[in-house]
Amino acid sequence: MKFRADEIATIIRDEIASYRSTLDVAEIGKVLEVGDGVAQIYGLSRAMAGEMLEFASGATGVVFNLEENSIGAVVLGGYLDVKEGEEVRATGRLLSVPVGDAMIGRVVDPLGRPLDGKGPIQTPHRRPMEIIAPGIAERQPVTEPLQTGVKAIDAMIPIGRGQRELIIGDRKTGKTAIAIDTIINQKGGDVICVYVAIGQKESTVAGLVEALRSNGAMDYSIVVTAGASDPAPLQYIAAYAGCAMAEYFMYEHGRHTLCVYDDLSKQAQAYRQLSLLLRRPPGREAYPGDVFYLHSRLLERSCRVADKKVIVRKGAPAGDETPVNGKVYIGNQDTHALDHDLAALGKDGHEVRKVYKSGGSLTALPVIETLEGEVSAYIPTNVISITDGQIYLEPDLFFAGVRPAINVGISVSRVGGNAQVPAMKKIAGSLRLDLAAFRALEAFAQLGTELDPATQRQLDRGKRMVELLKQPQFQPMSVYEQILSIHAGTRGFLDDLPVDQVPEFERALLKHYRDEFPEVVERLKADPRMTDDVDARLKEIVGNFKTRFKK
Repeated sequence: MKFRADEIATIIRDEIASYRSTLDVAEIGKVLEVGDGVAQIYGLSRAMAGEMLEFASGATGVVFNLEENSIGAVVLGGYLDVKEGEEVRATGRLLSVPVGDAMIGRVVDPLGRPLDGKGPIQTPHRRPMEIIAPGIAERQPVTEPLQTGVKAIDAMIPIGRGQRELIIGDRKTGKTAIAIDTIINQKGGDVICVYVAIGQKESTVAGLVEALRSNGAMDYSIVVTAGASDPAPLQYIAAYAGCAMAEYFMYEHGRHTLCVYDDLSKQAQAYRQLSLLLRRPPGREAYPGDVFYLHSRLLERSCRVADKKVIVRKGAPAGDETPVNGKVYIGNQDTHALDHDLAALGKDGHEVRKVYKSGGSLTALPVIETLEGEVSAYIPTNVISITDGQIYLEPDLFFAGVRPAINVGISVSRVGGNAQVPAMKKIAGSLRLDLAAFRALEAFAQLGTELDPATQRQLDRGKRMVELLKQPQFQPMSVYEQILSIHAGTRGFLDDLPVDQVPEFERALLKHYRDEFPEVVERLKADPRMTDDVDARLKEIVGNFKTRFKK
């Protein structure tokens, strides 16, 4: 047998060139079958639920089902390129998204890839999409208001920072308009906003992004979109991706954030599609049994984080809050241990101090679409039971020109006046009940019966308050102007005005305040209580203005 030296030398050179001192240990499986965005994979027996997978074709997947002989995975986009027999590599990492300041002002898909044509996003930070929601000790009560700029909401259904307030109603009743107005109203404030569009038309999302940009809201907002044409896996993970992006600012920087999920009905439908394709047992309305957990594990991540007490070196530079002894004390727990550590460190010659670090918040505005006003359907009742109240938009009111079309009878905020400016709480305390009573009286009055003077006065007041609470889209109002406007209505200054003159009177009155009495708003900003002196002063101003307005 004759050996060829040149062949042997070539083989040895190739082996030396490809030699690596460390072994490349990876768990690799093969695709058994693939279709409709899901894949059955053999050989990844040690894979974790929620683990990221890398397909040889370049697609990314997530482990969904852990079965006896195989695993079920969902393919995040590009599943048409995945072929039977293709190699799949387990990464050992949970699904995560890029986060950070670089994301602000961008439109991205649920994996954090840019969709706005402004180039790649450079950020070193990533966060897992799914985390365990904070426990009781890590939270604090919701007491600080988040102003939506919508009179009807800030007066009757106040939302606090860290709250979860559901926006529910039929299609085309103004659900998204309320959410977008709330984002626009945060301009000039300290809130980072994340808008998550799930299963919407691309043209609709483009219009919303343009509305945010033209109102200057993209300077503090992130838009995450999984369109109607995107695969179900992307629609399913979109809400978790948006939540993770908001959580970065809450946990890492102590910022206040707002996350809009528009809408969770489509996310539930996408999850149902994936579950049925992976042969999970269907339950009510063919949804899987864990569809409640789908939304509860998302919405429970919304909270107001408890302030932290940290032991640090005395005289340390600003921002250097590294604990000397590695301990962080959350809220009011471990108070004795904190004092003990301070004393012990002082004896050892260390100069120490307590730092009181303010916690951030994540406010959630989930949106649910109902069919024919069926609030008692499966998904709506699930989300209502998870959230801290709901804003119900009624089609009949919407088509009657009452916009926002809020049904005050079944809309509620379970945080209530705890998260409301004191002056607004005082003047609008009974407004919701009065309007609910007005709706009942209005239906009764249609029977044509004779009404006593007190009932007639209540009807007249109700009609004018309904007119006063109407508000155009993309025109949020500051809470102090809302107080001035609603004060005029609840104190009876509109009762003898024709109903069609109420909007004109309101505009003229607010201009009158801005031009001639700017100190009134400054007084309310400095001390937001409606004292008797302030109340009397406002009545005097409105009374004098009304005399001029009638002339």
